[in-house]
Amino acid sequence: MNILIFGPNGSGKGTQGAILKEKYGMDHIESGAIFREHIKGGTELGKKAKAYIDRGDLVPDEITIPMVLETLAKSKEKGWLLDGFPRSLAQAEALDKALSDADMALNYVVEIVLDRQVAKERIMGRRLCANDNNHPNHIAFDAIKPVEKDGKLVCRVCGGELSTRADDQDEEAINKRHNIYYDENTGTMAAVNYFKKKGSAKVISVDGSVAIKEVTALILKELD
Repeated sequence: MNILIFGPNGSGKGTQGAILKEKYGMDHIESGAIFREHIKGGTELGKKAKAYIDRGDLVPDEITIPMVLETLAKSKEKGWLLDGFPRSLAQAEALDKALSDADMALNYVVEIVLDRQVAKERIMGRRLCANDNNHPNHIAFDAIKPVEKDGKLVCRVCGGELSTRADDQDEEAINKRHNIYYDENTGTMAAVNYFKKKGSAKVISVDGSVAIKEVTALILKELD
């Protein structure tokens, strides 16, 4: 089973992706993780990608697509959930063609729908666990608030050290990312609509404003 998952920054798609990975035993492929691997390794593609990521800009297709397709090919037999790609209409078209050429089926498209202002508030309040970025910690939500230990907040799941991403506290950077996502002409929403119109994969749209467990239940109901 192969799945694309969409949702604006702050929607919890990374958390849902981790849950689906565990349930179905598929590879959870995050475009951000692919970028970080290349950046950490000092590859030429990684150096180029870092310059765009640091500015909050979309990494160009000629950098992103080779990274992503190489990873998908490795997961062809196991099945994959792709998170964070495509982010534009052009990338959606390129991915669709690449999957067809590689004889890989796209079975589901999961869209987590969330109001833009709510998404921004979630981003600015979230805290990242040093052990696992998918451990949900947020200072504004009681259900996933970090816990206090020795006078400082730590991960509510594992007790790991927490931090914030600099761009999570930068409203201009957040707006830049959301401008890309909510753009229905050439951005990520245009990519979502591309797959909706094509109709070759089942599209599952769920309300991202409800609790994590509720979002999971809504997704699983359509997948099972």
